[in-house]
Amino acid sequence: MTEIDVKIDALVPAWLYVPDIAEMLDVEVTRVRQLIKEGQLIAVRRGENNALQVPAAFIQGDRIVKGLVGLLTVLRDDGFTDEEMLEWLFTPDESLPGTPAQALNENRGTEVKRRAQALAI
Repeated sequence: MTEIDVKIDALVPAWLYVPDIAEMLDVEVTRVRQLIKEGQLIAVRRGENNALQVPAAFIQGDRIVKGLVGLLTVLRDDGFTDEEMLEWLFTPDESLPGTPAQALNENRGTEVKRRAQALAI
């Protein structure tokens, strides 16, 4: 594992496997893989079996967390890699308070997106 993998593992509290997400969203596994490929979700290979996993905080009930897709686009446009996005999303920010991922789950996406846009300035 690389240093960034260890850091992300320490920051992200829970992960979901792609088949579990497919079941939660009531879609085929191939659709979840397409969402990952399109950048609407971030997945990393983890664990002994090196399986693709997505942070559990990205799924709320039977849908992707509101505001996540747009936020990932902003961060990508700012030049962030997937690993950097995960680190940013799960690092506590006293001004929020909490992490950007928590704020998204609490329907405070506008605040999070504003901070992400400010990173580009």
